[in-house]
Amino acid sequence: MTATPFNGAILILEVDGAGAHPAAWRLTGQAPGAALDIQQTAIAVLAAESAGFHAVSIDDSRRTQEHGTAARLDAVQRAAYVGPLTHSIGLIPVADSIFSEPFHLATQLAALDGVSGGRAGWLASATGTTAEAVAVGREAVPVNELSAESADVLEVSRRLWDSWEDGAVIKDGATGRYLDRSKVHYADFVGGRFSIKGSAISPRPIQGQLPVLAPEGLALDAEATLFGAANPDALLAVAQTHGRPGISIAELEFILDHAGERAEDRLAILDSWQPWDSNAARFAGTAGEFSTYLVELLKVVDGVRLHPAEASKDTGEFTARVLPALRSAGVLKPIRTGNTLRETLGLPVAPNRFTAPQAQTNTRATTELEFSA
Repeated sequence: MTATPFNGAILILEVDGAGAHPAAWRLTGQAPGAALDIQQTAIAVLAAESAGFHAVSIDDSRRTQEHGTAARLDAVQRAAYVGPLTHSIGLIPVADSIFSEPFHLATQLAALDGVSGGRAGWLASATGTTAEAVAVGREAVPVNELSAESADVLEVSRRLWDSWEDGAVIKDGATGRYLDRSKVHYADFVGGRFSIKGSAISPRPIQGQLPVLAPEGLALDAEATLFGAANPDALLAVAQTHGRPGISIAELEFILDHAGERAEDRLAILDSWQPWDSNAARFAGTAGEFSTYLVELLKVVDGVRLHPAEASKDTGEFTARVLPALRSAGVLKPIRTGNTLRETLGLPVAPNRFTAPQAQTNTRATTELEFSA
């Protein structure tokens, strides 16, 4: 439960593919390969921004699906594509922390923060399955080692983001110096499976530290924790009775009545193609019923990550009928163009670990780079 006084919650919309239901793509009238069209992601994100969602998440996986769309573009790259096209919405790609090269992952996320003007986040995933391992020529990671490995990747990412202090780039033409070398530091990280010595290859992200979201079971020291339950009633009960450190975000799938067709009937049609197997809470009903439920849920959490069954239909119903009701109830945080994602989430400015007094004796400068005036 939120520990701070209630000042509104945030809505994160998952925009990957045709929808959360595995058969949603069959009702779009498009071929499975449409999921590889980056314009589809751009359209979905721009629509979410116009509607007034606080952030979008973009799911990802290295596993190929048995049915339907068998491939997708990298989530971080898709987020980077839409970064310059958007103005206020947070961009939170799902990025694997097990089979991604940690230095490259931290660099890509920092670049995303740059092209989005400080609106980037990271939803850390860690499954370590054999299918994902095979895709990159690795071996599966035992389940009991996932949290420790993911924690190492998170820690080194944070060190790399801090490795350039603010003001490290001076571009002093008179002296021919590009960097103040006393403000660039080694990461000096040794983990269970990898080590990283040097500093990042680019300056500190705009936010200093990107907000990191992680599933509750991963047990990471993240800024936000995603939690779920078996059904909507259980999700509300969990949100009301269990406190969590940091920001709490509920995971919720939904399918709504649309154009005279009941949500249950729509779900039955989709399930006839392929069952929707997931452990997440799932709401099926009218927009009015969903509005009533969300008003109660958003009073006891910091946010909800929404997974529409069919992206076009269910997001459209939500935008037209549910969002106005939530705004009228006063349960949503205001959206301000120019805010970073940290500001949207209500997080404080991230200090740089290398500027703390105790850090000064444990840093070593990188080689000074020359600047041509």
